[in-house]
Amino acid sequence: MWLFLAFLLVPLIEIALFIQIGGLIGLWATLAIVVLTAVAGTMLVKSQGALVLSRLRDSFQTLRDPTEPLAHGAMILFSGALLLTPGFFTDTVGFLLLVPAVRSWLLREVAKRVEIKTMQMGGGPTRAGDPRDDVIDAQYTVEEPSDRNSPPSQWTKH
Repeated sequence: MWLFLAFLLVPLIEIALFIQIGGLIGLWATLAIVVLTAVAGTMLVKSQGALVLSRLRDSFQTLRDPTEPLAHGAMILFSGALLLTPGFFTDTVGFLLLVPAVRSWLLREVAKRVEIKTMQMGGGPTRAGDPRDDVIDAQYTVEEPSDRNSPPSQWTKH
């Protein structure tokens, strides 16, 4: 239902704003503002995205939780889509999402409403007495017999 309301209300808000602002400043000035906000937004998204990508790399290199940089990156990506969409309302929301403090606040608000469950598989150190402790890592080669009457193949341990 929320998605339906968004798809219904956002275009109505945009049309109303275009009519109001176009009536105040004229058609060409209104179109120029829309184009300029798209260009400025693209440049800001690029710089903010590079900054967040750097933080994401740092979190991977230091083995920290990458959730926050990933969430900021997703919001910047969404911001870019809003800024490329013509309109004053979407541009305002897009520019707000480019402000790191707004993104952090939004992330905290979403985190209050989301329950995070984690699961880890394999790769961890084994405990003493683990049945996998008796596994021996080895290399082998398969040698074909020189005599045709011998068994099909023999394994040679190295």
